[in-house]
Amino acid sequence: MNLLYKILRFVSLICFGLIFVLLMLGYSSGIIGIFVVAMFIALAIGVRGTDTIFKDFAFSIWVFASVAAAMFYPGYFTELRGFELSALIVPLIQIIMFGMGTSLSIQDFVEVVKMPKGVLIGLLCQFTIMPVLGITLALSFGFSAEIAAGIVLIGSSPGGVASNVMVYIAEANLALSVTLTAVGTLLAPILTPSLMQLLAGQFVPINFLEMMWSIINMIILPVVLGILFNRYLHGKAKWLDDIMPTISMTAIVVILGIMTAGGRDSILTLGFLIILAGILHNLSGYFLGYWGCRLFGMDEKSCRTIAFEVGMQNAGMASGIAVEMGKIATVGVPSVIFGSWMNVSGSALANWWRRKTLVDEAEQDHIAEEGQ
Repeated sequence: MNLLYKILRFVSLICFGLIFVLLMLGYSSGIIGIFVVAMFIALAIGVRGTDTIFKDFAFSIWVFASVAAAMFYPGYFTELRGFELSALIVPLIQIIMFGMGTSLSIQDFVEVVKMPKGVLIGLLCQFTIMPVLGITLALSFGFSAEIAAGIVLIGSSPGGVASNVMVYIAEANLALSVTLTAVGTLLAPILTPSLMQLLAGQFVPINFLEMMWSIINMIILPVVLGILFNRYLHGKAKWLDDIMPTISMTAIVVILGIMTAGGRDSILTLGFLIILAGILHNLSGYFLGYWGCRLFGMDEKSCRTIAFEVGMQNAGMASGIAVEMGKIATVGVPSVIFGSWMNVSGSALANWWRRKTLVDEAEQDHIAEEGQ
């Protein structure tokens, strides 16, 4: 099996070289696209066979493979024998949210009582920093009304389940992360439409009740069903417990592909600007989330946890709302860009903090040994 992983990593390297050769020879994007997608797929599988930091980037590479395929061959991601594939987005998000629910329990909500300061500060940072950054970037870059609304939407969304994974990798406060994601998700039907009305109402009409019901139907109900499943059937359907993480990750990859294809023209038009806005939004969220918590005197692990919760939004929910609004090609574009980038930056930051933690612990052990 290790040999297969090595071969696939070598194949990805060959594809990388061929891409440059084909570009210089002036081949069409249709031909080049085959090698770009093949490179990402081979690399995504190949890195699973390593014991290096790159192993944790496998999912992010799958995201790039999906986005690249949709950019080069959008027709395969928009329609299948007359069926509009965008109709799959909401059901797929519901599956992801069900999977999130199966990882939660009533105890996660009880944790709010045990760590009220962390939860309150985390929620305050999450639902102030990112929406304000969103509207600031939207106005500063002068994006069109619907793209601007999409940036505010991703900023007004709660943290996603990906933040829990990054907190786990970083060895930060996982209990706080799960609690913040759960509580933020439950508050989303009220807070997200309210923030959208307040900040994005100048760009597009916002129907508060319609958006609230969309979030309840798409997010809350599946999460509640997942929690009930975890409460009464956990361990009794072990096969489902085992495959839910894989199903959820696959659903995210498919959603991003469909969203990318739908917003391809807008992405090509905006290009560097929308990518820059996404990077600034995400990195500023990490920075302000972390230092905001430091100002409140929180411990290092909690500061790192809230940095992830603030910087990584639920791009899937934002995508679903864009679909429900009938604006997948405009309002949905920031969700694609921001969602793709967040997986890369989150993995990098999580691994950096993890290594830093291990180094610090080693130094403390060394000091303790010398003290003896």
